[in-house]
Amino acid sequence: MKELIEYIAKALVDNPDQVAVTEIEGEQTSVLELKVAKEDLGKVIGKQGRTARAMRTILSAASAKIKKRTVLEIIE
Repeated sequence: MKELIEYIAKALVDNPDQVAVTEIEGEQTSVLELKVAKEDLGKVIGKQGRTARAMRTILSAASAKIKKRTVLEIIE
């Protein structure tokens, strides 16, 4: 899951070297924290949060396949 979000985020931003994804694993739920450069934050979130929502939808579909819940948090 971590690699999936990292790949999508790097494709969206101008500074792909500043993309960092941290995974915090629990028993049933994993939390992915996405950190990007400040000037790229708008690109990752998108207009009215559409890009972020799309990333979360892809993530939930992929995590449902492995029967685990994954949450994406975008950190400033």
